[in-house]
Amino acid sequence: MFIEVRELEVRKAVFDIAFAPGRVDLSQSEFRQLTPLRMTGVAELVGDGEEVRVHGHISGILEAACDRCLETAEFAIDRDFDLHYRQATPNAWPPELELAPEDCEIGFYEGSGFELADVLQEQVLLWLPMHWLCREDCQGICPVCGANRNQTACTCRQTSFDERWAALRGFQPSRS
Repeated sequence: MFIEVRELEVRKAVFDIAFAPGRVDLSQSEFRQLTPLRMTGVAELVGDGEEVRVHGHISGILEAACDRCLETAEFAIDRDFDLHYRQATPNAWPPELELAPEDCEIGFYEGSGFELADVLQEQVLLWLPMHWLCREDCQGICPVCGANRNQTACTCRQTSFDERWAALRGFQPSRS
């Protein structure tokens, strides 16, 4: 759905749309979309009419491989968002201008408006965890035999010393 800023001068844009799996580009992450990502909310002009506020809710289910055990697990998104946009102009930010913290919370659009799918993609990518675990107590994979320790009890003994560091065993740092 394209938000035409001129139309917001007349009335708010109320939206309730679902983006089917594959419609939102998540290729910048390891996550895959399992269910439609539903986006509900309102786009409206605020202040002096130079700024667009888009606020609402996003929900859906993604999946990815756990960083510890490599098993596929689901990640639910169920979050509110509140964003502000201004039209990008060539002289909007002179090179010597120092940005205030509130300036970093503003997004920019070019042309006559912006696509809600782009807003959704940006928000979902920002909410994804850097390290994804299938569950908090995930035991991961045994570094010796490769077994998933969540599924089987591993009896491997891990060496307490990595032999690659053997050359440093007798090293004594000088004390000055």
